[in-house]
Amino acid sequence: MNNQAQQNIENLLQQANIVINGSRPWDIQVFDERFFSKVIAKGTLGLGEAYMDAWWDCPRVDEFIYRSLANRLKEKIRVGHQELWLFLRSCIINLQSHTRAFMVGKTHYDINAILYEHMLDRRMTYTCGYWKSAVDLEQAQQDKLDLVCRKINLQPGDRVLDIGCGWGSFAQYAAQNYGANVVGITISQEQAMRARQRCAGLPVEIRLQDYRDLDEKFDHIVSLGMFEHVGYKNYRTFMTIARTCLHDSGLFLLHTIGSNESAIATDPWIEKYIFPNGLLPSIAQIGSALEGNFIIEDWHNFGADYDRTLMAWHGNFSAHWGDLQNYFDERFHRMWSYYLLACAGSFRARQTQLWQIVLSKYGVPGGYTSLR
Repeated sequence: MNNQAQQNIENLLQQANIVINGSRPWDIQVFDERFFSKVIAKGTLGLGEAYMDAWWDCPRVDEFIYRSLANRLKEKIRVGHQELWLFLRSCIINLQSHTRAFMVGKTHYDINAILYEHMLDRRMTYTCGYWKSAVDLEQAQQDKLDLVCRKINLQPGDRVLDIGCGWGSFAQYAAQNYGANVVGITISQEQAMRARQRCAGLPVEIRLQDYRDLDEKFDHIVSLGMFEHVGYKNYRTFMTIARTCLHDSGLFLLHTIGSNESAIATDPWIEKYIFPNGLLPSIAQIGSALEGNFIIEDWHNFGADYDRTLMAWHGNFSAHWGDLQNYFDERFHRMWSYYLLACAGSFRARQTQLWQIVLSKYGVPGGYTSLR
């Protein structure tokens, strides 16, 4: 069985010019022959788990994933039981329901914050940076925050809702640099606590709250990297609530990772180890949810910038592993590295996108001026 599995994997990888035990940075080194049958049986879930177990390695995991995706190798592996189960479960259950909303907060964002302190920029901005003019992560994240403020034409005294406020980077920036009054909501206790500390003394209120519990008006709304947790069964509910909360003349900026194709279930490895109940929206799914709620004023794709952002995060994570290993074990080290590098490879292959969408309720009089 293993010989046949190995031959199948070797033939598959050859289509992407990847050699097992080769000498190039994207060639993988296999240390345990169980790797082959596990990948055949479990697909991307098996590939990631085998990496966590150190059954294989690669000098440039990001390049290995990039070449695999760019050559569409994933399409040539049969769907495993785990993928089928995730699909069926997503059909039957609302995985992002009100009662399940806080699960990803506990699993992903409430782990020891020292990880994010060492990995992210000084504001702890956990979304894609904007690298148009930036030379490092700090500048890329500041430029992104400023771009958001300029896109919604933020003015002193404006009351802004930040849905999925993270550790408070946008709220802090908008209050300090634009004189805004910000209400930020998050489903992570750790994020809420640290965001309150970060924004102390500023006109910022941070709440531990689900978006479905909102019922008040704001001049503008932003949501940066939260829509990936909403789920396809709730997209329209999300947009309807945002419309209800937005003043008639206000703007809503949605910043989200996007999928090239509509799906109702995510990658099984990402689902199991990184973002439980996560799902990337497609253009069609977003468009359907917007219909009757918002007018699209601007749609900006800078997905290639997420590759650079993720590689910067991985660089920080690796550089500080000496400190982080006091809190996390080696299997976590491999899991987190694989997460960052695999995602970078996906953006590099343009399999995933990053969209900033500017929305209005009735259209901007005279038209909206796009900013880049």
